[in-house]
Formats: sequence, structure tokens, C-alpha cells
Amino acid sequence: MEKTYDLIIIGSGPAGLSAAIYAQRAGLDTLVLEKEYISGGQVVNTAEVDNYPGLPGMNGYELGMKFRSHADALEAKFQIAEVKDIIIEETQKTVRTNEGDFYAKNIIISTGASHRKLGVPGERELAGMGVSYCATCDGAFFRGRTVAVVGGGDVAVGDALFLARGCEKVYLIHRRDELRAAKSLQKKLMALPNVEIIWDTVVHEICGEDQVEALFIENKKTGAKKHLPVDGVFVAVGMKPNTNMVPDEIKKDEAGYIVADENCVTNVTGIFAAGDVRTKMLRQIITAAADGANAVESVQHGI
Repeated sequence: MEKTYDLIIIGSGPAGLSAAIYAQRAGLDTLVLEKEYISGGQVVNTAEVDNYPGLPGMNGYELGMKFRSHADALEAKFQIAEVKDIIIEETQKTVRTNEGDFYAKNIIISTGASHRKLGVPGERELAGMGVSYCATCDGAFFRGRTVAVVGGGDVAVGDALFLARGCEKVYLIHRRDELRAAKSLQKKLMALPNVEIIWDTVVHEICGEDQVEALFIENKKTGAKKHLPVDGVFVAVGMKPNTNMVPDEIKKDEAGYIVADENCVTNVTGIFAAGDVRTKMLRQIITAAADGANAVESVQHGI
């Protein structure tokens, strides 16, 4: 007879590792399924983390390894496997993977979300070396310098407002001739003397050797092309939750995020969502870690 775990955690980013730690402390028979060979999620690709309390300037890879080491010290069980599907039945849940099927009474989905990419030359090569997808995470490293934000929605304008507090110059590059952000945010942005909006423009390349040095941009209306010198670029063209394996009976919002509150409870009994994959206002390492703890608490209480 196949083993049925008390809990299967899908994903080993900060939310999944936090959940693993709390589940071990709670004495739950738990298995963590991780797609990658290295635990930690997106944080391992971050050169420095400056917003995790008590660990300013921590290398992202090192922080991820500390999370994993804590789980290992508590003898959490890990399995490298890519989840293909989740089958929900009344008495148990089946997680289908490329390494076979696994069974559990409860599942915490902590698969995170991926930043939408520009898909241009230099973006992947210079990630963490001037290319960032989180202004609140990395903005402090560009104090007194010149940066660009790419996008036109609430996140992009919010990033530009945040960066303008410490940067000498902020360019907001948008492919259209008007922003999609809330009017209140636009009004604040327009009032800032160190912010310049570059309309109708797309980025073709992010240039630099070991650090971002410039953007190669084109005005879509005039066809004019030029190199724009910057020290960093913040890509804010949206997020995509990693929910391809999540069945339709688990409720998601229009953007594909799993609908769950601070208790991480979904509309399906025994299914919980933690971290960036769920509906929430702030997606950061600290909020993901908190979700992992809350999700396990909800599992214990059978909410």
C-alpha cells in the first residue's frame, strides 16, 4: 500500500522551507517536493538581500541555504520531482510527478511566481548585476545613481516612486503613450523632478560587461534608436504565478493566483497556498516565510 503523508509541500522557496520547518516542529509526517536541485526559490539568484530583518546585505544564495539547512537540521524529507498534476479526492490527495505519484492528506502549494521577462539580449546575463525585478529588494543598492524602470502599470510607477527617493535620476520607459497605473500614482510621479518618462519606447538590449551600463532603446513611433546610459534597470512588466499544475477546482483570480487569505486556506479542504503563488499585497521573502508558518498552523487546526 502506498504511503500517505500528513502533508506534502510543493515548492522549496522561502514559503515552502518555512512550512517544512514548522511542519517538522509540529511532528507532521511531511514531504517537500522541489523542482530544482537547489532549494531557495528566486532568492538564490539575488546578489544581495537588504530587506530581511537582522541580515542586511546577506547574499541571496547564502540565505536560501540557511533556510534549507534549518529544515535539514530538523530532518525534513525532500524529493526532487516536477509536479505535473494534483488529483483531489475526499480522503486523500494525489500529486503526480515525473518521479511517480505521492499521496497526502493535506497539500501546501508554494510554487511561487515568476517575473515576466523582457526577453532581450543581456537580460539573463546581467540578472543580479544591475537587472532587477524588485525595486523594494534592490533599490537601496542604487542610491545616488541613475536607473530605469520598464513598464507602465501600478507596479512600475510604484517602483519609480520608490526609486526616486534615493536615486539621482529615474527613467520610466513605457511602450505606449499613456500609463495604465492609477491616476493618483501618476500624479505623484509627474510631480517628481528627478523622474523622466520615455514614451512609446521599447528596450531592445541591456548592455554591459559585468554590470549594466546602458539600454539600447527604440521609439516605436519615430523609429529613433539610441543607447541610454543607466546603472541599473528594474523590469516591472508583470508577474506570472506558477500554477500550471493546479487543478481547476482550486479557485484562482483573473491573474492566475490561488485565492487564499492570511491563513493560506483555499476553497478546497486540505489544500493551502503559501507565498508568492497566493493572492496578496506584498510578495517578499519575509511574507513568504510567514505564509509557510501560517499554512502549517492551518493544517494543524484542520481549517
